[in-house]
Amino acid sequence: MGRYVELQSFVQVAQKGSFAAAALVEGVTPVVMGRRLDSLEKRLGVKLMHRSTRGLKLTALGEQLLERARQVLLEFDDLEAAICSSSSLVKGSLQISAPAAFGRMHVAPHALAFQQRYPHVKLAFNLTDSVVDLVSEGYDLSIRIGEIRDPNYVAVKLFPNRRVVCGTPEYFARHGRPRTLEDLAEHNCLAFTLQGGQQRGWTFMRDGRPVAMKVSGNLACNDGELLASWMQQGVGIGWRSTWEIQAALDQGTLVTVLDEFALPDYDIQAVWPQQRHLPAKVRFFVDYLKEVYNTAGYWNPAGA
Repeated sequence: MGRYVELQSFVQVAQKGSFAAAALVEGVTPVVMGRRLDSLEKRLGVKLMHRSTRGLKLTALGEQLLERARQVLLEFDDLEAAICSSSSLVKGSLQISAPAAFGRMHVAPHALAFQQRYPHVKLAFNLTDSVVDLVSEGYDLSIRIGEIRDPNYVAVKLFPNRRVVCGTPEYFARHGRPRTLEDLAEHNCLAFTLQGGQQRGWTFMRDGRPVAMKVSGNLACNDGELLASWMQQGVGIGWRSTWEIQAALDQGTLVTVLDEFALPDYDIQAVWPQQRHLPAKVRFFVDYLKEVYNTAGYWNPAGA
């Protein structure tokens, strides 16, 4: 059994916290993962991990090996990337995190076409609105929306995105269009709870400065697609990103208001840990998404 495979499996088990979860990533059975760890411990002559019905716990030597093993595997990926960068043969397993709704609409649907171009790359997606730690949780790449300030990460803009206040023409015919930020107090503002909801407010630009406006409404949720559905039914207005409602805006079923107070672009970005060389599998997937997103008519097919 290859030393690299044993080391890679050990890191996966340590990061995922179980043989079953690591086995899913590796595409093998938990029994195979257990054998790999047994083989590694036997070869090194030390105990790396305590296993019980309550879970897994690294020994002190296991903790030391995990830290060094991550660096060794990273250097191996760097070497592979340097070789693959001049070759059409790109391979490996690519672990990708993305916001739930955005991932369903604009990332995962492009997996099959990407694999037709790069058939030796395995893709695994975690679609969640929680911000994951790419290093400790073993992700190669994350798609995020908004500014990235962590100096340990590299961020590349994939496409510009805006946040807008919008509702149906019928809603505004019944309740009037807000002309000032203060007018929002007179409207049923539907809240997305993962962004702080009505308590945190909606953020705008006025006189060159960001300003948060407290809003209120009778419905709130943590699912952007449900929120957009309520808006389409004329229940109230929402503060949404254009990536999820552009088709409705083009069709006129939703219209924007208060555009003069909109924030600067809230870009869609690809993010990965800072490293000397970018693995080819990451670079080609990022380039592929940029190609797709910049295709004429992708974001506004109704107006293409």
